[in-house]
Amino acid sequence: MSNKEASEGNKGSHQTQLYVQVPSTCLPIVYSPEYNITFMGLEKLHPFDAGKWGKVIHFLKEEQFITDEMIVPAREASEEDLLVVHTKRYLNRLKWSLVVATITEIPPLIFLPNFLVQRKVLRPLRTQTGGTIMAGKLAMDRGWAINVGGGFHHCSSDKGGGFCAYADITLAIKFLFERVDGVSRATIIDLDAHQGNGHERDFLDDRRVYIMDVYNRYIYPGDGFAKRAIKRKVELDWGTEDTEYLQKVELHCEGALNEIRPDIIVYNAGTDVLDGDPLGGLAISPQGIVKRDEIVFRAARRRGIPILMVTSGGYQKKTARIIADSILNLHRQRLIGGEVLDGAGPSMVPVMMSKSVSSGYRHQTCLGCSTTYKVII
Repeated sequence: MSNKEASEGNKGSHQTQLYVQVPSTCLPIVYSPEYNITFMGLEKLHPFDAGKWGKVIHFLKEEQFITDEMIVPAREASEEDLLVVHTKRYLNRLKWSLVVATITEIPPLIFLPNFLVQRKVLRPLRTQTGGTIMAGKLAMDRGWAINVGGGFHHCSSDKGGGFCAYADITLAIKFLFERVDGVSRATIIDLDAHQGNGHERDFLDDRRVYIMDVYNRYIYPGDGFAKRAIKRKVELDWGTEDTEYLQKVELHCEGALNEIRPDIIVYNAGTDVLDGDPLGGLAISPQGIVKRDEIVFRAARRRGIPILMVTSGGYQKKTARIIADSILNLHRQRLIGGEVLDGAGPSMVPVMMSKSVSSGYRHQTCLGCSTTYKVII
């Protein structure tokens, strides 16, 4: 471990409202109506569907998979929370509407007072960021967690871009490193159509984090400097279709997890790989996306590794339905769900982990599938 890593691991942790007890009656699915950005129609000036997160929840309720009482309500990340990764200078720059307009690619924001920009645009993004941090802890507790928002993979500690104002993936991982015993290695599997240059820049010199990134080589951001952080780089051509894509995802997902066994997987499940997406440039079918998510969760479950999923990019109206269908499929495949125990009461650790130093293994029981894994450590 480098000196930088050691000093970060020894940092004192501030008081946070994001690591809270969650009743066992809740599924580890994090969401808040605050995620959705609606303000005078300005959100329609960006191709991103700024209300897709609420639509995902609507579809899941319609299918009777969840109720409001089963959802973990996301909390807004405080400035202290954000400072775990972000520089004070960067957070201060967000107090300028011009900066936020540039990051979110919504030019008319320039003309709005910053207090409105904070309330209507940045607060939703801070709440999604809080949701990702919360889901990181839930994944360790329950074996899996899904933040219905998040996945702002173009934002690093001191720079935003591509609709990403806060580095939620970096924050979730650093919170786990600082606050959860036994978490010392993380793997990011980034399957959004765009390169995840934000978390790559943040973890460039951090050997605790293994990054696999599968993306269209010809589109934004083309960040050559950040690519140095990618341990398993899969660059796709325009119009890549299901067969080639799913083969590569499975091959490299298995390879990445065989190469280094992490304590947590952060899965950036962007739906901008969908055929017809105006920004992704790939040609994956809705069924292909559902299968892709199943491949990743199955690889994690087979190894008994906790997994956190965030939903990231997707620039067509139908992506909300696909995300919901994917979550329902994960449940049908018994890869998520089933850990809600009647009468169990609030619990911080529904995934039981016990270490045996002498024998060199850990027993990990996943209540989501009632399986105990013997994991070598």
